[in-house]
Amino acid sequence: MKVFAKSFPSHSQWLKKPVNSGVYRHWLIDGGSLTRRLQRRCADFAVRPLKLHNARPQTDEATLLSRSPREKALLREVHLYCAGHPVVFAHSVLPYAALRGDWWGLGKLGNRPLGGALFADPRVVRTPLQYKKLSTHHALYHRAIAHLESPPKVLWARRSVFTLRRAAILVTEIFLPQILVT
Repeated sequence: MKVFAKSFPSHSQWLKKPVNSGVYRHWLIDGGSLTRRLQRRCADFAVRPLKLHNARPQTDEATLLSRSPREKALLREVHLYCAGHPVVFAHSVLPYAALRGDWWGLGKLGNRPLGGALFADPRVVRTPLQYKKLSTHHALYHRAIAHLESPPKVLWARRSVFTLRRAAILVTEIFLPQILVT
């Protein structure tokens, strides 16, 4: 059965702290580069692109980026792999206005990590992290579990906006169960 993301709302409240996140807490609250952290833990770290397409972001995503919900953006979805297993599902919203100047190449990363590009530039500013426990009612939950054999009932996610000058992009990282054995 194919699940369509638009049939599930995603506008519910994100938290300022990962309340009751248990074993995921140390992954969620680390404000550094998740890519770098995974590369240090996994000798065989890899990025596997899943989807790169022109679409409208969810309303709450557009609002965070100060964009109209009707304005299309480049949506990038990848899995971050360790030891041959997906450990993170990453969903990025790249408004076309942000893909100019310093960030013109972000839409063409392929299997290179977005985090590597963002954290390499000291001029990039990151907003405080927001957290959410995603359930089966959330559109990102369904996209994150699409390739999992035994999906959990909930997934923890964090998101933040990265800005460089006036350009802003949104990065959401959803932690898959395999991250706990990494």
